Amino acid sequence: QVRLVESGGGLVQAGGSLRLSCTASGSIFSVDAMGWYRQAPGKQRELAATFTSGGTTNYADTVKGRFTISGDNARNTVYLQMNSLKAEDTAVYYCNALGRTTRLSTFESWGQGTQVTVSS
Repeated sequence: QVRLVESGGGLVQAGGSLRLSCTASGSIFSVDAMGWYRQAPGKQRELAATFTSGGTTNYADTVKGRFTISGDNARNTVYLQMNSLKAEDTAVYYCNALGRTTRLSTFESWGQGTQVTVSS
């Protein structure tokens, strides 16, 4: 079983910054990718950014140029630096991890979510 623990959400004014962190622990053989998804009230969960173990990043168009995702492979940790926050960034942010628990067994895990609220 793989557990994800998130931290760093909170309340910030528009134009401000927040940094989210997520660490994976448990029966991990390898982590191939980690990412952040978000879900605003009344909307579907959507991709914010992803980071692969090889260092490849991917961003939603709505956050490009404002958010930066990075990772620490040795610690199975991913970070999301969020700058120039807008009211529309308000959502619950969920960490996601893809990897292997053994050479043959894969996993996908989700964190419990952390609230980000941007006041305008």
